[in-house]
Amino acid sequence: MAPARRRGTMATALLTLLLAAAGCGPVADLKPETLPVGYDSLDGKLKVWPARGSLAGDAAATAEVTEAVRRWRSPEDDRAHLSSSGILWSGEMDGGPVALVAADVPGEGASWLLQLARDGDRYAVRRASEYTDPGYLVYADVLPVVSDAGRRYLTSARVERLLGPDGRPLSVADGLSEPVDVPACRAVGVTATLRATATLPRGRAADRLLDLGSATTDPRYPLVRDETGSGRQALAGLDTCLLAGRDGPFGSVPRRIGDRDAPASVPESWPLAELTERALGPVAPDGRRAGRLTRLAWRTDHGEMSAVGYRPPDGGRPVLSRADRSNPLQAYVLPVPGRPLVVLTWQADLDAPLAVPPGTPRLVDRPGLVVVPQAADRQTFRLTGSDKTYQRSVGGR
Repeated sequence: MAPARRRGTMATALLTLLLAAAGCGPVADLKPETLPVGYDSLDGKLKVWPARGSLAGDAAATAEVTEAVRRWRSPEDDRAHLSSSGILWSGEMDGGPVALVAADVPGEGASWLLQLARDGDRYAVRRASEYTDPGYLVYADVLPVVSDAGRRYLTSARVERLLGPDGRPLSVADGLSEPVDVPACRAVGVTATLRATATLPRGRAADRLLDLGSATTDPRYPLVRDETGSGRQALAGLDTCLLAGRDGPFGSVPRRIGDRDAPASVPESWPLAELTERALGPVAPDGRRAGRLTRLAWRTDHGEMSAVGYRPPDGGRPVLSRADRSNPLQAYVLPVPGRPLVVLTWQADLDAPLAVPPGTPRLVDRPGLVVVPQAADRQTFRLTGSDKTYQRSVGGR
């Protein structure tokens, strides 16, 4: 059995109790070449992902779904491992048969949520979202579902109540919620109440998630853990479609597989949890009216990432940099229209001077933060500490 690894902010020790003593994978009462229906994970005596949906017991539907998953390949041409995958829901939705599969895809240590529907006389994978957090998809309790009527959510048996973006309880039948209106390019909150179980003796009143919007495209997984609610505040007023773009914070660091970029895969900068925003102070790119400079940080499968944002004084559209990996000296290019800036940040308690190219004006200069205009040529900045010098270069070629 693969060890249970971190699942957002849930303790690893709790996750290991989810798997049944009799078996560590999905139920295996069907022949080995057929996808299991449900998943054999237990929280005490509670089966976390039982077989659900009106077609869960239909052997012909199960066989067709299995064949469709067997044909499916990830963007990197990897296939699902059937015996450690499972059909979480199989039934009628939007006037036709739909199946939701938690697919284990070896190689990159990820699992996928596959949404299948009938295509002519057979099933086909219509949506495929990669869950990149180390660990398995079935350790989550709320999974996103696309439907013609709006966003739905598939819930585990541990979910007692689910609140939609407006804070009102959603009707849930056989684990699948009613459709809810989720904006295309705006983050909204979803909150689950988890019942008391062996791993959660007191239950959990507010298991918070952010849905990054209905326009989130595959294979990007649209749900982000937001335990403290800081993520909802951080993304208020921001366009998540821009955030997710190739030049946006969430989409700007491509996945590397071996020695090459994998543009069809989830970016390394895609958020998982712990979204926060911190004010850095005022800055006036035009030398007159000051807007607000902020730092956005979040956790990914590849460590902490961050970006800076500028909110104009007139309430115009915020401007965001690309993502930067966690470094002692952070460097961001902030593409303010007509006046692009370079923002450099470091730990303010680090007693070290920052050297900038000669003749470069400093729009902001204080411990831990320097803002300068971006030059046409390459710029190199050096932070010299007592025992080490950190160097970052931006622009040019």
